[in-house]
Amino acid sequence: MIGHVDADCFYVSAERVRFPHLRGMPVGVLGNHGACIIAKSYEMKAAGVKTGTPIWEAVPLCPQGVYLKRDFTWYEVLSRKMLAIVQAASPRVEFYSIDEQFYLARDWTLDTARRLQSEILQRVGVPVSIGIAPTKTLAKLISDTSKPFGCGIVLDQHDRQELLAGRPITDVSGIAKRNAARLAEHGITTCDQFAAADRAFIRWLLTKTGEDLWWELNGISVLPIQMKRPEHKFISRGGSIGAASRDPARVRAFVVRNIERLVEALTHYKVCCDHLILSLLFTDAPERTLRSSLLGSQGDFDALLEAALHLLPLAWQPPTAFVHYMHVIAANLRPVARRQRSLFEQPKLEDIKHAVNSEMGRFALRSGATMPLVDVYGDAANAYDICDIYGKSCF
Repeated sequence: MIGHVDADCFYVSAERVRFPHLRGMPVGVLGNHGACIIAKSYEMKAAGVKTGTPIWEAVPLCPQGVYLKRDFTWYEVLSRKMLAIVQAASPRVEFYSIDEQFYLARDWTLDTARRLQSEILQRVGVPVSIGIAPTKTLAKLISDTSKPFGCGIVLDQHDRQELLAGRPITDVSGIAKRNAARLAEHGITTCDQFAAADRAFIRWLLTKTGEDLWWELNGISVLPIQMKRPEHKFISRGGSIGAASRDPARVRAFVVRNIERLVEALTHYKVCCDHLILSLLFTDAPERTLRSSLLGSQGDFDALLEAALHLLPLAWQPPTAFVHYMHVIAANLRPVARRQRSLFEQPKLEDIKHAVNSEMGRFALRSGATMPLVDVYGDAANAYDICDIYGKSCF
C-alpha cells in the first residue's frame, strides 16, 4: 500500500505558522511580481478568489483579505521538516513536491494515518490530508478529495469503484485540459469511464503515460516510489518578467539573469548541455522558440549566454512586441564527467563567482548586464524560487 501526504493550502499554512494571527482570516499568497494569486486560504476561496486571479480582481472580491508575497526559503524549511517526519515513519519515501510526499505504508490503517497527520500538525504546524491505496495515483486522488485535514483509504474493489464513480477525469493528476478534451471526444469524461476503457485504446490516445494512469486507476501499481529524483531530460529557468516589456535593455537583462540561474542548476546537478533553447511569449504576437547547437558540451555562463544572446534577436520578432514570459532551456544533457570538450574553451570564472555568492549572498556577484533589473533584485521575493528547492521528483 502507498500513502500520499499532501499539505492543505501549504503556502498559506506556512505563513500562518510564523504569523499565527492569520489563522481564520482570508489569506492570499502572491507570485514573485505580486500580480496574481498563487495560493489562497479556504476563507478566500469562499469569497470567489481562484488561483491565478490577478490582484486587482482579487481585492474587490475579498477586500478584507491579507495578501502576502511568497517566500520559498521559508516554505522549504517547513517542507523539509514534513519530509523528515514521513521518512521517520516509513522506509521508502518520495519527495514528490514541496508540499507532497509518497511513502510505503507498512501499516495502512486510518488510525496510523491520523497519527502521522497529528504529528505533522504538532511538530510543523501545517495541516495535511492523507490518502492510502494500492497505487500512487489512487492515493493522491484520495488525499485530494479528503481535504481539508482528512484521511481516506482504498482497501478493496468496492472502495476503488466508489472513489472513481462520476468523478471528473481532470481530478486525476496527469490529465489536464488538453488530454481531457481528447478523451471527451470519445465519451470519456469521468474516472470510472477511463478505468473501464480499453487499455490499448488509452495507450493509442494518450501514449504510455496515459496507459500508466489506466493501470493505476485499476488498482495495479506501475509507478514506483522514487527515493531519488529521476535524471532531468531538460533543465529550464525563467517565467514571467513582470510587466510586459519591449525595452531591449530590460529584456536582455532578464535573459542574462535566467542564464545565471540556469548555470546554477547545471552546476548543482553536475551536468552540461549540447543545445540551448530560448522561448519568448508575447502579449501581442505568437510565441517563438528557437534552438542553438553549442560548440561542444557546455555548462558555463559565457558559452550559454553567447548562445542565448544570439537567439534573442531571432526569436524577438517583431522587435516591437511586448515580451511577457521567457524561458532558457538546457537540452541534450550529459554528465560533466562525460562531456564533449571544445578546442576553444576559455578559463572559467564560475568557481570564483560561486564561492563569492556562497559566502556573500546568491546574487551578490552577478553580470553587470542585469543592472536594469534594480526592482527585481531589490525584492526579496525574487531571491529564491520553487525550482531552487532541489530533490523534488515532480519539478
